[in-house]
Amino acid sequence: MENNKNTRDGRNTSLWQKNTSGAAASDGLDTSRTFDTLIVGAGITGVTTALLLQKAGRTCILVDAHNPGYGTTGGTTAHINTFADTTFAEVESKFSEEAAKQFADSIAGSVRLIHEHVETYEIDCDFEWKKGYVYSQTDKETKELDDIFDSSLRAGVKVEITSQVPVNAEFQKAIVFENQAQFHPLKYIQGLLSEFEKLGGVTLGNTLIDDIKTEDGVHIASATSREIKAKTVVYATHIPPGGVNVLHFRNAPYRSYVIAATLTNDEYPEDLVYDMQEPYHYFRTHEIDGQKYLIAGGHDHKTGHGDPEQSFTDLINFTKQCYPVKDIYTQWSAQYYVPADGLPYIGKSPGASDGIYTATGFNGNGMILGTVSAMVLSDIILNGKSEYEDLYNPARIKPIAGFTEVIKENADVVGRFIGDRFGVQEIDSVAQLPVDSGEIVELDGQKLAIYKDPTGKVQALDPVCTHTHCIVNWNNAEKSWDCPCHGARFDTDGTVLTGPARRNLQPVNIGVK
Repeated sequence: MENNKNTRDGRNTSLWQKNTSGAAASDGLDTSRTFDTLIVGAGITGVTTALLLQKAGRTCILVDAHNPGYGTTGGTTAHINTFADTTFAEVESKFSEEAAKQFADSIAGSVRLIHEHVETYEIDCDFEWKKGYVYSQTDKETKELDDIFDSSLRAGVKVEITSQVPVNAEFQKAIVFENQAQFHPLKYIQGLLSEFEKLGGVTLGNTLIDDIKTEDGVHIASATSREIKAKTVVYATHIPPGGVNVLHFRNAPYRSYVIAATLTNDEYPEDLVYDMQEPYHYFRTHEIDGQKYLIAGGHDHKTGHGDPEQSFTDLINFTKQCYPVKDIYTQWSAQYYVPADGLPYIGKSPGASDGIYTATGFNGNGMILGTVSAMVLSDIILNGKSEYEDLYNPARIKPIAGFTEVIKENADVVGRFIGDRFGVQEIDSVAQLPVDSGEIVELDGQKLAIYKDPTGKVQALDPVCTHTHCIVNWNNAEKSWDCPCHGARFDTDGTVLTGPARRNLQPVNIGVK
């Protein structure tokens, strides 16, 4: 894979990458220094947390294994909403009406904070206020939409019934949320990074944190050829990395598919649009250098389970039913984690030493819930508490709310762990395999993950994920090996693209066959 510091975790290039140079990372670390906080992961969660802490007078170092925005922040569709994939009705059912109000309040706070950052720091990131339309097409969807409408009002979120939706589709009912927004995610975090570094913050790219040990109340992170010392640590890595963590079993990894298309006319939607299909679709418009692009997303599935190429095909075909598509400018996919009980996990990392925090389980709402996480974590670190810490506590004893989902997801993990070890295709020679593709095969009695590049060169790997030893699956759309259990992803040469795995897949020398 031809990676550089401006790429992200897949072969496909997002719209945001195509028109920005990427966020740079500084160096020159004094290894004798002990920082107040080490933030691991430079997506929107980590960058926002780092800025809030540095602005409050803390000394912070922000570290990423690749480059800022490399992961899901570089692949988001960048919707900023006052509602979430987990509806307020679901939160009321699993927690309480008061919890739903808190959820809504924290989300509203994150929208305000993003806008405040854009205004205060004059960040040129195409921020625009929008309306958000949600529409139903069946009786079942309409009942669910009514629940969304009623529970949103109870939670204090402004929403109205509407008779218009900016999409070419028949619908039974529609509602519209005011004060939604959109922006360019990489330009936004670049602006935050610039302010963070002006305040004395340190940013390190291409620095993988291998492990963290704690001695005399100080956390010592082992990184690439160096150690980093800090009093507190924040894992803003989308899912906590490394060995088995309870949060790995309370979150299910999903991939979402996106296209940026041009239209044959100027019928681009002015606002944000969402249907209620399963999985649902969403649309918005973004203008770059005078060219408008329709951004369409959907056809999500669990990581390592579905057919990514088919998802892209289905998304393109569906989009063409709704809008007059001329060309597909680019297409890409991104990963997110669905929490068992619907709410993200933000706070002290379960089982970790005091002073180590994490944030995960954002569902498809990474921009708002990543910002919520930064608000909650910075409050806990600075003040010892947050008004939302009980709601989002990673160790909350409310798993009854998500118990069925935990059982289902972990039964699926066990099924993949066992089932994927059988029924592997036996081959006599790699000559049988197509070029520019990968496959799990058995060759001379050995199970292998084999990728053959466009020139016919073969890379053979041990197919066992280095996290919890499930068998990886090939993702031909992103040219990666994806673990169907907890979402770790690897490059064609076995290099870790995204956690929770920390160790690469092991190469296997098979000679020429």
